[in-house]
Amino acid sequence: MVSDEVSPSQLGHRLAQLRDQAGIKQAELARSITWSQAVLSRVEAGERAVSAEELQAILKAIGTEEAAGLAHILSRKWTMLPRPALDHPDQQLLWEAEQRARELDDLARKPHAHPAFQTRLGEYINEIRHLAELLLRRDHLIAFIGAIGIGKSTAICRVTGLEIEDQAGRHTVLETAGGGTTLCEVHLKVGPGHGIRIEPRTEQEIRACVEDFADLFFKSDQPEDANDPSEGVSRELARAIRNMAGLVRPPATKGPDGKRIKTPDPAKVLAEEYTEKRDFVVEVLTRMNLPRRDLRAEWWGPSKSESPLEWLKTTFEDINNGRHPAFSLPARIELVVPELLPVAGLNVSVVDTRGIDGPGVRADLEAQLENPHTVSILCSGFNAAPDQNVQDLLRRAREISNSQIDSHAGILVLPRPGEALAVKDESGLRVESSEDGYEIKAEQITAALTQYQLAHLPVHFFNALEDDPEDLKKFVHHCVNATRARFQQKLRDVLNRAESLLENAEKEQVREIQRAVGRYVSAWIDQKSDLGRIRANIPDPLFAEIRRAYASSVHAAARRKGEWHSLSYSHHLGFGARKMAVDVLQDKVAAITDYCNTESTVRSEAEELLLQTARLIASGYEELLRKMQQAGVSLFGSELQQESTLWGQCTSEWGRGPGYRDRVLEHTQEWFGASDRQDLEDRLEEMLRTEWEALLRRINSIFELSDD
Repeated sequence: MVSDEVSPSQLGHRLAQLRDQAGIKQAELARSITWSQAVLSRVEAGERAVSAEELQAILKAIGTEEAAGLAHILSRKWTMLPRPALDHPDQQLLWEAEQRARELDDLARKPHAHPAFQTRLGEYINEIRHLAELLLRRDHLIAFIGAIGIGKSTAICRVTGLEIEDQAGRHTVLETAGGGTTLCEVHLKVGPGHGIRIEPRTEQEIRACVEDFADLFFKSDQPEDANDPSEGVSRELARAIRNMAGLVRPPATKGPDGKRIKTPDPAKVLAEEYTEKRDFVVEVLTRMNLPRRDLRAEWWGPSKSESPLEWLKTTFEDINNGRHPAFSLPARIELVVPELLPVAGLNVSVVDTRGIDGPGVRADLEAQLENPHTVSILCSGFNAAPDQNVQDLLRRAREISNSQIDSHAGILVLPRPGEALAVKDESGLRVESSEDGYEIKAEQITAALTQYQLAHLPVHFFNALEDDPEDLKKFVHHCVNATRARFQQKLRDVLNRAESLLENAEKEQVREIQRAVGRYVSAWIDQKSDLGRIRANIPDPLFAEIRRAYASSVHAAARRKGEWHSLSYSHHLGFGARKMAVDVLQDKVAAITDYCNTESTVRSEAEELLLQTARLIASGYEELLRKMQQAGVSLFGSELQQESTLWGQCTSEWGRGPGYRDRVLEHTQEWFGASDRQDLEDRLEEMLRTEWEALLRRINSIFELSDD
C-alpha cells in the first residue's frame, strides 16, 4: 500500500500555480471569493487547510479547464503507485497505470488463477511500477561532456542565458579561458534566487592534492611522461592551492631592454627551505587556513553593489580560483538561479563536467551515461568531431550493453569561426555557407557513429560567436523530451499488453499453443543454464586504462588508494565485472529474445506471452548487469581500500625515472595474481551463475506447463 496523502502545502502550491497561469492576482482572487488576501496567502503557502466547499469556490473563481480538472485529480485514490504531484505533466498516463495495476492485482488474488498466471500478473505489476517510477521522477540532468578548451562552458552560458553584456562585449558567468579553468564539476540549478553552494573536498583529499602540488618541487629532474601536460597536478588545482596558501607568483616585469624578467616563484622559494616534502606539505596546509574556510553557501541580496549575474560571476571565479577566504577547496560547485532552460513540468539542471584532459575514460562521465534521468550532450570540436574521447565513451558503453546511449545522448559540435567554411565538398571546392559545411560534417559524424550502431543520434552545430542560442536550446529540449517520450512509450506499450491480457484472462491460462511456446522456452532454458567455463579477465579494463593514463594520473590514483577522478581502480573493475557478464550472456539473451520477437509475429494466440517473455528477459538482463557492476566495485574497492603494501610500492616508484607507469602496472598485476584476489574473481563468477539461474527460473515461472 502506498501513501495517498495530499498535504496542504502541495495543494496550496498547485492553487497558486493555477491562479498565476490564469493571470489572476492574489488580491483579485481573494475578493472574488470574499476572503481577505491574508487568508488566501496562507492557503497558498500551505499554512491553512481548506474544506471541500472552499476548494470548490476557489477553483470556480479561477475558472480555467485545469482548475476544473484539479477536483477530479484530488478525488483519485492511489493504492498501487505513489500519488504524482498535482502538477505532474504525465498525471493521466500514471492514473491509467494505477488502474491497470489494480486490475492485475485483483485478478491475481482470485482463487482460480493458475500459479504461473499469477506470476505473469505479478511481473506485469512490477514492470508497470518500474516504468511509472521513471516517469514520476521529474528531476533531469543535462550533462555537457567534452575535452578541455573546446568551448563547452561558453555554450552552456549562452544556452542558459548566464551572460553579462557591457560596453566591452559579452561575458560568461562561468569562467572560460581556453581550457584548464574549471576546478571541479559545476551544477546549475533552479532555486529561489541567485546563490552559490559548494561541496568541499575532505581534509584527506585536500592533503592529497597538496602532496600532488608538492611533487612539482620534490621530484627528479627527469620527467615521468613526456606527453603529460599536468606535471603531477592540474594547472587549475595548482592555481587554487597557490591562491589559498598565498603562494602566487607575481607577474613578470620588464627590464631596461624591454625583455620580460621572471619573478621568483614563492612556492619554489618556500620548498627550498625544506629537505622533506612532508614538511613543505604541512606548511602549505597551514597557510591555506582550512579551519576558517567553513562557508558552504552564499546568496545575492539587494545590498550587493553588483547585479545578480555580475555577483555570481565574481563569486564563482573567486571560489574556483581559491581566492575566496571563506570557502574551502570544492569538490563540486552549484550555481543557483531563478530560471534555467525551462522544460514544461520538469525540474532541469545542467552539469558542466570537468573537461577531459587525458586519454583515460573517467568514472564520473560513464556514470552520467548510465543515469536514466541524465541527457548526455557529447561535445566535440568541429574538425575532430566526433573526437576520440567521445568515441571511447560510446565504445565502452556498447561493450557493457548500456542501451541508454540510444535515447539519452546527443552530439554537440562546437565550431570556431571559419571552420565550417573551410570544409570541401566531393569536388574539392570549399562550401559556400556554414550550413553546407555543417551538413557535410554531419554526414561524416553519422558515418563514424555507425560502428557503434548510433547513427541515429541527434547532431547539432553551435558556433558560440555567430549562431542563435535559441536553436541550441531547442536541441537540448528535444533531447530531454526524447527521454521522456521513451519512458511514456514503454509504459503505454506495457499498459496496452496488460489490457489485452486482462480482456482474455481465461483463454490466456489454457491455450495449448502457449503451452507449446512454454515447452520451447523451458527446453531452451535447460540448454542455456550451464555457463560452462568462464574466462573472467575482470582486471583487464583497469590494466588497459593504466597503460593509457598519464603518469601523474596513475600516481594521483596510487596516492589515494586507487580512487582519483581521472583513474578510478574500482570503477574499471566494476566495468570489467559487467563486461564479463556481457561477454558470457549477450549471445544467449539475444537468441531467446529474437525467438520471442519473431514468433510473436506469426503466433498471434501467444503474442502477448512471447512479448512479455522478451521484455522480462531484457529487463532481467539489465538488472543482472547492474548487479555485477556494483558487485565488482564493492568487492574490489573494499579490498583495495584496506591495502597498504600495494600503494606503498606504487607511490615509491614516483621520481625514479622513465617507466613509472609500467612499474605501477607490474605491481598491480602482481597484486591481482595473488590467490586471495583470485578468490574475489571466483566469487564474481559464482554470483554471475547464481543471478543467471535466478533469471532463468523467473522466466520459466510465467509458463503453465502442467496438463491440469
